[in-house]
Formats: sequence, C-alpha cells, structure tokens
Amino acid sequence: MLTANAYAATSATEPLTPTTIERREVGPRDVLIDIKYCGICHSDIHHARSEWGEQLYPVVPGHKVAGLVAEVGSEVTKYAVGDKVGVGCLVGSCRECAYCEAGREQYCTQGGGTLTFGDTDKYGRVTQGGYATRMTVDEDFVLKLPDNVDLANVAPLLCAGITTYSPLRHFGAGPGKKVAVVGFGGLGHMAVKFAHALGAEVTVLSQSLKKQDDGKRLGADHYYATSDPETFETLAGTFDLIINTVSAKLELDSYLGLLAVDGALVNVGAPAEPLSLNVFSLLMKGRSFAGSLIGGLPETQEMLDFAGEHGIGAEVEVIPAEKINEAYDRVLASDVRYRFVIDTSTLHFADDLDS
Repeated sequence: MLTANAYAATSATEPLTPTTIERREVGPRDVLIDIKYCGICHSDIHHARSEWGEQLYPVVPGHKVAGLVAEVGSEVTKYAVGDKVGVGCLVGSCRECAYCEAGREQYCTQGGGTLTFGDTDKYGRVTQGGYATRMTVDEDFVLKLPDNVDLANVAPLLCAGITTYSPLRHFGAGPGKKVAVVGFGGLGHMAVKFAHALGAEVTVLSQSLKKQDDGKRLGADHYYATSDPETFETLAGTFDLIINTVSAKLELDSYLGLLAVDGALVNVGAPAEPLSLNVFSLLMKGRSFAGSLIGGLPETQEMLDFAGEHGIGAEVEVIPAEKINEAYDRVLASDVRYRFVIDTSTLHFADDLDS
C-alpha cells in the first residue's frame, strides 16, 4: 500500500490530529493525485462529529480536492502525469444503473454512489478524504480542472460550485430570468457568481446588509435584508427562481410568496429541522418547491469548464493544516469569507512517504 500524511478525526468529540493513512496502489484504471489544496465544507464537520450518523474512526474528511496527477494506471486514457485534476463528493458508483448510465451518479440506486470519505468502496475499504497529501482514485471519478483558475480557488467548486450550478442549469437560469439567492456564504457566493455568468438578473436575500459590497462585487444586481419586513412586500411575485443556500429553518411561505407564476424555490442547504409550508402557497401561482443535491460527473465537468471560460473561482482563505480545528470553529460561527482551503503542503510533517 501507499501511505499519505493526513489530518483525521479520531472520535466525535476530539480535535482532528495528524496521522498517516494507507492508499491503495495504482491499479490499471486508477489515477494517483498529489493533493495541493482541499476545501473545508460544513458537511466535513457533521461527519467528523458523527452528527449525520455514527462514523468509523479515524475519518479523514475532505471532498473538495485539487491537485496534480502523479501517476496513471496502464489503462488510463483521460489523464497524464502533471494534469490539473480534482475530486468531488464521489469516488465510485455502480456504473450500471439507469442513473449512472445517464451521468447522474449522485442518484445511483446502489446507495447513491461511494462517498469520498466515510464510506466503503468496492474493495471493502473505508474511504478517506482530501485532508491528505495524496489519494488514489478511479479515473472515471477524476475531473479536469481549468488551467486559468488557481487551484486553491477551484477546489471549493467540487462541492459548493456544483451544488449551486446544478439547480441553476436545471431550472433555466439565464438571460431574462430573475434569480434570488437566499444566504450569502460559501454556497451563496458561488450561486451569485454562476447566476450572474449565466446572464440572469441576480438578487441576494441575506439576513442583513453587512455583506452587500461583496455581493455587488461578485455579481449581484440587488441586495436585500430579509430582517426587514418590507423586503417581502417589495419583492412579492418577483422571481423565476430562488436558490436557498441556508441550513436553517425558514418561513417557506414568505419566500414562496416572492416567486412569480411558475417560479421555483430550490433548497440546496440542509437544515436539521423539518420544514413546513402551506400548500396554497404553491397551488395559487403554480409554484414549485424542490431540492437539489450535487451534480453527476458530466455536469460537474461542465461546471468546471464553464468556470474556466468565465474565470470563476471561490473566494477563499487558505490555511495551514494546523489551523483546521480553528477553521471548524470559525465555520460554525460564520466567520469566513467564503471558504477555507487547506494548503496540503503543510501536511508534510514526515519524510517517509512511499515513492
């Protein structure tokens, strides 16, 4: 086996600590990636702390991986040594069901695909994520990154980017469409960038106006505070599409009232509490309430290509590995603009990696 330096959670209550993990040897269809950057996601914290179900510890989080190809298997055709590549939320799926064949691996009928960390792969091994110096991945789950966007800025696109791009594309965001983004954080700022690049008129709906300058700079045409009751009166019946990025309970009927006829409110945030609504908020204007996960591999590659064409990357704060636990606390306090990214060169705390 190959080894890699990493940061891992050893229990639900202890801070992440340095460790060494095993990676499988490069098989015929595998790509070995030297990880340069890995984004931190709120879902990493949920997993590390067993908030979404008990984990098998130790667990190395990270599913926003950006790096360079170090080695390819004998049957690999898509990549060569030195290519800029990334890995997102999935490292495997059945490849046989109707959804996999349609390029929608996130809905694989065999458990929704193999997660990049905290899951069991086809070899019976627990997957470990991108808070590490390298990883071995099936070439079908490796993505080509744009050359003109810094690796640190492109890493969060593998989760936050595709999470927001997918519903924007699915629900037809573009010229002549009015799109609102609820929340202006890690997901919200990417939704604004993509909606703007797609040609839509973009409005941010945030609890306050404290990030208004950032919102306008990144592509928002309008910015409103949802703490102001007049916002919901002023904007009633306005939007064709609302992307809700917050993971907190909202008064859905108030937001549904902002939709025009045939408009859609799409949740990409994942609140812990159940949400409720009055069905008449949907019936009387033909509105829809929907959810969206990530995208499949083809759509994720489409998103990355689009990001390259438009020079889109995430707004990031790059940190060394020893600040991961501090970053977790700051994520929970909403104290980041807008994504933390780990510089994995700071994980080289030992010189005994296999060549």
